[in-house]
Amino acid sequence: MGKPRMFKITFRPTRAETPLWWLLLKIVLQTVVFWTLFLLVLPAGLIWLEGVLGWPAFRFDGQRVLGVILFVLGGSLGLTSGATMGIYGRGTPVPFDTARQLVVAGPYRFVRNPMAIAGLVQGAAVGLYFGSGLVLAYVVVGMVLWNICVRPVEEQDLETRFGEAFVAYRREVRCWVPRWKGYRVVR
Repeated sequence: MGKPRMFKITFRPTRAETPLWWLLLKIVLQTVVFWTLFLLVLPAGLIWLEGVLGWPAFRFDGQRVLGVILFVLGGSLGLTSGATMGIYGRGTPVPFDTARQLVVAGPYRFVRNPMAIAGLVQGAAVGLYFGSGLVLAYVVVGMVLWNICVRPVEEQDLETRFGEAFVAYRREVRCWVPRWKGYRVVR
């Protein structure tokens, strides 16, 4: 018997004949669903809970401006990463429609999962904008869960599908801390 898993993620590459315009449209739609659920609905519920519990929002000068700037920066990184996944990987970020090619272009040259970083930055931006400690805690919990539960499964799939190319990439490009100089495939 192998190790028990809390859940099973099934990775399936996008069909080879899928046109690029359709991939990019699916990425935009997936982004809208992700942002709506994880950056609007769940944070709104946490902010509501803070109100019910009587927990005050925190405030400091420039807080909302910082929140907007971080949201735009995180969103830009997320959208760029998604487009790069579609253009160079010929797939989408979701496991059941994943990239057919290993993506080591764009933001992926500097950090292994720019989409996770983008989502976390955007979540922190929402927490800052509204002064919500619970939303910031939700972001930290999301980072830990992604790192412990999703990343190992995703990276095992990438290693299985792309072999030594992914192993070399993983060895050179960190998951959370970007490189100063972009990764280049050595042939």
